[in-house]
This record gives sequence, C-alpha cells and structure tokens, in this order.
Amino acid sequence: MASAELQGKYQKLAQEYSKLRAQNQVLKKGVVDEQANSAALKEQLKMKDQSLRKLQQEMDSLTFRNLQLAKRVELLQDELALSEPRGKKNKKSGESSSQLSQEQKSVFDEDLQKKIEENERLHIQFFEADEQHKHVEAELRSRLATLEMEAAQHQAVVDGLTRKYMETIEKLQNDKAKLEVKSQTLEKEAKECRLRTEECQLQLKNLHEDLSGRLEESLSIITEKVPFNDTKYSQYNALNVPLHNRRHQLKMRDIAGQALAFVQDLVTALLNFHTYTEQRIQIFPVDSAIDTISPLNQKFSQYLHENASYVRPLEEGMLHLFESITEDTVTVLETTVKLKTFSEHLTSYICFLRKILPYQLKSLEEECESSLCTSALRARNLELSQDMKKMTAVFEKLQTYIVLLALPSTEPDGLLRTNYSSVLTNVGAALHGFHDVMKDISKHYSQKATIEHELPTATQKLITTNDCILSSVVALTNAAGKIASFFSNNVDYFIASLSYGPKAASGFISPLSAECMLQYKKKAAAYMKALRKPLLESVPYEEALANRRVLLSSTESREGLAQQVQQSLEKISKLEQEKEHWMLEAQLAKIKLEKENQRIADKLRSTSSGQGLGLAQENATGVNVVGREEASAKAVLEPAQSTSLVPDVESREDLIKNHYMARIVELTSQLQLADSKSVHFYAECRALSKRLALAEKSKEALTEEMKVAVQNISRLQDELTTTKRSYEDQLSMMSDHLCSMNETLSKQREEIDTLKMSSKGNSKKNKSR
Repeated sequence: MASAELQGKYQKLAQEYSKLRAQNQVLKKGVVDEQANSAALKEQLKMKDQSLRKLQQEMDSLTFRNLQLAKRVELLQDELALSEPRGKKNKKSGESSSQLSQEQKSVFDEDLQKKIEENERLHIQFFEADEQHKHVEAELRSRLATLEMEAAQHQAVVDGLTRKYMETIEKLQNDKAKLEVKSQTLEKEAKECRLRTEECQLQLKNLHEDLSGRLEESLSIITEKVPFNDTKYSQYNALNVPLHNRRHQLKMRDIAGQALAFVQDLVTALLNFHTYTEQRIQIFPVDSAIDTISPLNQKFSQYLHENASYVRPLEEGMLHLFESITEDTVTVLETTVKLKTFSEHLTSYICFLRKILPYQLKSLEEECESSLCTSALRARNLELSQDMKKMTAVFEKLQTYIVLLALPSTEPDGLLRTNYSSVLTNVGAALHGFHDVMKDISKHYSQKATIEHELPTATQKLITTNDCILSSVVALTNAAGKIASFFSNNVDYFIASLSYGPKAASGFISPLSAECMLQYKKKAAAYMKALRKPLLESVPYEEALANRRVLLSSTESREGLAQQVQQSLEKISKLEQEKEHWMLEAQLAKIKLEKENQRIADKLRSTSSGQGLGLAQENATGVNVVGREEASAKAVLEPAQSTSLVPDVESREDLIKNHYMARIVELTSQLQLADSKSVHFYAECRALSKRLALAEKSKEALTEEMKVAVQNISRLQDELTTTKRSYEDQLSMMSDHLCSMNETLSKQREEIDTLKMSSKGNSKKNKSR
C-alpha cells in the first residue's frame, strides 16, 4: 500500500513536472519573441537617429548657404550704393550701364526670393521632421521600457520556474531513493512472509488433522451421550444459560452508575429551574407582595409548585435500574425490567411539561404586553417561547425512543432486534438535540436577563432570581452536554452488547424466557458454589459452648455497627445534598460580591475624581453628617477640631470604631430577630395552608393518602430549601451592605484625619510665618 501510494505520488509529481516544463517552453518562446521585437525596435531607433543626423547636417549646410547669400546680398547692396553717385556724374554714359545694373538687380532679386522661399520651405520641413522624430522617439522609448519590464518579469518567472523545477527534481530524486530503499525492505519482508506462510501452512495442516480427530471423537460422544439437541429450537435454546461475562457486567454497572450520576445532576438542575421560574412569576411583571398577579400566572405558579412530584421519580427510576444491574445477572434489553419504570416516570414528566407549556407561553405573552417590555425584551421573549416548544418536543422524542427500548422487557413483539441499533442511534441524536436547545435557552435567557437588569424598575429581588434561573439553566446545559457525550461515547458498546445472549441463537425470545434463564443461572451458580465449597473442620462441643457468648456479643455489635454505618451513609447523602445547595449559594454570593465590589470601585473612582480645591469643605460636611447620625460621634469629633497642636488621633479612632461596631452589632441583632420572626410567621402560615389542603384532600380521596403524604413531604422539603435560600440571600445581601458601609466609613475617617493633619500643618506654617 505504501509503495502504491508513493508510486501514485511520483506519477502526479511527474505529470506536474511535464506540465511545468511545457509552460516553461512557452514562456521561453515568448521571451525570445519579445527579445527579437526589442532588437528590431532598437534597429529602427538607430535608423531614425541616422536620418535625424542627416537632416541636422542638411540644416547646417542650408544655414551656411543662407549666410553666404546674405553676405552676397550685402555686397550687392554696397555696390549699388557706390554705383548711384557715379551715375549722377555721367548719366549719359551710364544709361546703358544702369540698364544692365537694373537687369542684374532684378535677376539677383529673383534669385534671392527663390532662395528665401526655399529656405523657408526647408525650415518648415526640418521643424516637421524634428517634431515627428521626437514623437516617434518618445513612443519607441516608452515601448522599449515596457518591453524591458516585461522581459524582466518573464525572466523572473523563468528563474522561479527553474528554481521550482530544480527543487521538484531534487525532491523526486530523494523520493526515488526512499522508494528504492523501501522496495528493498519490502522485498525482504516478502521473503520472510513467504517463509512464515510455509510454516503456517504446515501448522494449519497439523491443526486440521488434530481438529478432525477431535471432531470425530466429539461426534461419537454426542451421538452416544446426548439424548436431544436443545439448541436446535429457539424456544429451548432461550432457556439455556449463556456463558458468564463478568467483565461485561462490571462494564454495564459502571456505565449505569455514570448514567445515574448524570441523571441526578439533570434532576437537580430541573428542580432548580422550575422552582426559580415559580419565584420569578411571583415577582415579574407584577410583584405579588405589592399587587395580585394575574389568574394565568397564579395557575402557572400552582402547576410549577408540583414539579418535584414529577422530576424526582426520574432519579428514583434510574436508581432502581442501577440497582437491578449486578455482577450475577445478564444485562440485555430483555432482562432490564426496571427500564419500563423509568420510561413511565419520564412519560409522567412529559405530561407535566405539556401541561405547563401553554401557561408558560401565555405568561411570556403577558410579559410582552406589559408596559415595561421593550422591543428587544419582546424579541427575547419570543425566542424563549420557541425554545420552550423545542425543549418539550425534544423531551417527547426522547421519551418515544426510551419507551421503544423498554418494550423488549415487556412485549417481545413490540420491537425487533434489527431495529435496536437505529433506536439507540436516534436516542443519541435526541440527546444532542436536547443539548443544543438548552444552549439556545441559556444564550437567550442571559440576553433577556441583561436587558431586564438595565430596566429602571428592576429590583434586587428580580436580579437575584434571574441570576438563579441563569445558573440553573447553565447547570442544565452542562448536564445535557455530559449525558449526550456520555451516550455518544458508549453507543457503540451498547450496540455491540446486544448480541450478548444464548449461544448459537439470535437472542432471548421473550421476557418470560429471560426470567427463567436468570433463575436457572442462579440455581447453576448455587450448585457450582456448593460443589466448590470445602468441608469445614468440626469444632469440639465444649469449645463451641465456650465461644457461644462471644459469638452472640459479636453479632450484636455487628448489628449495631451496621445500623451506625447505615445512619452515617444517610448523613453523608444529606451532607452531599447540602453541599450542592451551598455551592450554588456560594456562586450566587460570589456574583453579588463582584457586583458590590464594582459598585464600590465606581463610587471610589467618582469620589477621587471629585477631589480638588473643595476637599476641606467636603470633609467638613462629612463630619457634620456623622455628627447628625450620632451625638456621641459628634462629641468625639469636637475635641479633634480644637486648637491643640498634637491631637489624640488613636483615642478618637478607637472611640469612633467602638461606637460604630456597637451600632453594627445592635443593627445585626435586630435584623436577625426580625428575620427569625418573619421566618417563623411565614412557616406557620405555610404550614396552616398545607394542613388545610391536606385535610381537604384527605376528605376527597382516602385511598390515595400514602401517595399524597409522600408528595407533600417532598414539596415541603423543596419549599423549605427555597425559603432558606431566599432568606439566606437577603441576610448575605444585608451583611455585604453593612460591610461596604463599614469600609466606606473607615475610608472617610482616614480622609478626614489626613485633611485635619494637613490643615493643622498649614496652620502651623502660617503661625511660624
């Protein structure tokens, strides 16, 4: 394979090299043509230069001729001037000579006129030829520059291609050398493989002879000893106990444990989401403490209040499924009877989601119709309504596939074995869809919470509730992502483990045959254990009587220790639940602390930017405010403003600190007393309302008393946790507020002291001056 790939690669490189070589020939031909054109243009330029030189020489000769003619005209004019006075003296004798001179003059004038015209014409021709030559020369120079530039570019391309060709040639040569080395090694391996095949053929021949002998022996034993073949019929074969695969069972139990942990996280996140949604309905858009909320939201809140009775059974069903998978059982779809219980609990939760979905959509529409709702908030509400519909649809799809997976353990004809893999694949796709929907809900709800926090009417209670809902949605998204990735990682194992069943058959025929097989397996295991059990040495009767008391005391102590272990396990589970609760509370407190720190930093920034020339005046006003709050603080500050040069700063700070610490302690005690009373009264009111509801329900249906009691206990626990969280949030907010006030007061005291010291130093300097 490697040699074929290298040969293919070598052929591709050879084809590319041939293409590039053809392109190189074309480029070389183009470069040669351009060089020939440039040479022809240079020849034309030389010819034009020669013609220009000839024209210049003609021009020089013409100018010289003109100068000669001009000198000759001057001489003739001088002779004419000399001949005129002579003509006056002898007119008679000069008549004939004058006629001759006039004829000569006319001849000279004609000749001069012709020379002048010829000179003018030559000047015009020379000017036109000069202009034409300059124009042609400029065109030829520009064309020569462009051709030189193109020639340089072509030369650069040719150089690059030659460099590339050399590199490819070197690379191909290296590849060729590597291929030759590899071909030699492959030839050696082929020789070794031939030797091995010969050895394997010999071994195969020996094994064939051995197995044929064993087959004849086993066939003779079967014909003599076996009365009938129970694997021939699938009904009988389904009752045969398969080989015990302990590794498979431990793997399935480990996977079930991981699934149980993920489902517990999902249940916790769903409980928090529904509970905080109920709190939000009581706050926004109308606060139930100020005004009555709409009947729609009241009904929605009432339904959300029952979420624990639908969500918690999911965890219980998964726990029962995990407990049913042990090391001694055979775990396939036909034997997992507890999966039916989990699917029923999931179906009841889907009914709950369908019941609350219309109220949830109407509640979002009511928020959109409110006067406080902006366009951006309305858009987020519409996106959330679509996300809630998608969430319910995804849960319905998941419930459908889980019901199908639960059919083999109850109805053998409900689902064919050929469809198991497709159903498991669809379950993984549904879980990934659920994760995607939760990511959209988290994104849209975070945008919605950000917009609501910017509203001027947003209260601290609404902001805290939005943060709680957002944290629960994030936890729900993380749990969905973990479940989806967990199922995707193990879906191949699930599909492969479906073939785990009776030997030489397609699988268990019905749940009844699977149950019978498990009973036979237990009996066979007990029988094998009894066979392998060693005989115990007998204990003397006297020694047994002597150790009887010790044995009884040890059994009693063991029972007591078992009870203590059970109690400690229950305490550990409760502490883990409280740990998760307080981890959520710590996250909320961290968010609030960051906000408070940001607010204090902004306030300090604003106060530091406002300092300047009016610092003394601000400090004086701060001292007056402190004096108005407490008379004792004023009494402490008045001695500090005396004219003494060395004030007792430490005593004054101690007095102020003790006063404010006492005041803070008093306020916190009053706040704790008020909170405890409010919690007590609130608990009493809720208890009375619950008692009344329980009394009415007991009158209506006494047969369902046990079920109603369990539901009420779970609901009361959820309410207690929510009330604890709300009041602890309020206490943490008050404590944070008091701490921030204490910090601001301490900073103001420090600023006051520094300003006083600076003012006293200035007064000392003024006095010394």
